Order: sequence, then C-alpha cells, then structure tokens
Amino acid sequence: MNATCRTALEKYLALLPSDSPYLFPSEKTSDRLTERALRHVIQKYMKAARLEGLSAHDLRHRFGYVVAENTPLHRLAQIMGHDSLDTTMIYVKATRADLQAEVEKISWQ
Repeated sequence: MNATCRTALEKYLALLPSDSPYLFPSEKTSDRLTERALRHVIQKYMKAARLEGLSAHDLRHRFGYVVAENTPLHRLAQIMGHDSLDTTMIYVKATRADLQAEVEKISWQ
C-alpha cells in the first residue's frame, strides 16, 4: 500500500467505530459488506467519477497495466497476488521500440 492509500485508510479508520470487527461494515446491518453490496458501492463511485461501463475488475486491470510500465515483473506479480508470472504477463505490452531499447542497453558502442 502506498502513502496515499495509507493516509486515506488512516482517516477512514479514525471514523470507524473502534469495536467494529469489519473494515467495511454495512451501514444498514453493521455486518460485513457482501460482495454484491461492495460491487454496488464501487459502481456508485465509478458513476460519480464518470467511469460508467467499467467494473472493479477493469480497475484492477488498469492498475496492472500502469504499474507494469515501471515495475519489474516479479514485483508486479507479488503486488497483484499472482502465483504465476504467466498470469502477470498479460499486463506487459512491449512494443518493438521497447524491445530495441532494451537490446541497445547491452551495446558495446
């Protein structure tokens, strides 16, 4: 978790009742949010941000593509929770120019 996320989480936790056993309790039942309820909350905020037509999984993919641009593959796999680098490879889109640039790094001239 990066510093931005930690700061937001700390602010959120300060507002959460200290006796709550759940990180994201339901406002209606005080029980944990169900998967369906969490999907609804995510959709609500995506709509407010004008990101309609996307899913939470789409956001995960976007995160993977963006982070893959500057993160070693094995680290990205750890961040994404992948057991296999093959799964992580879907986020790597090397262009011909990218590959040429890598080869040029070992040039003797």
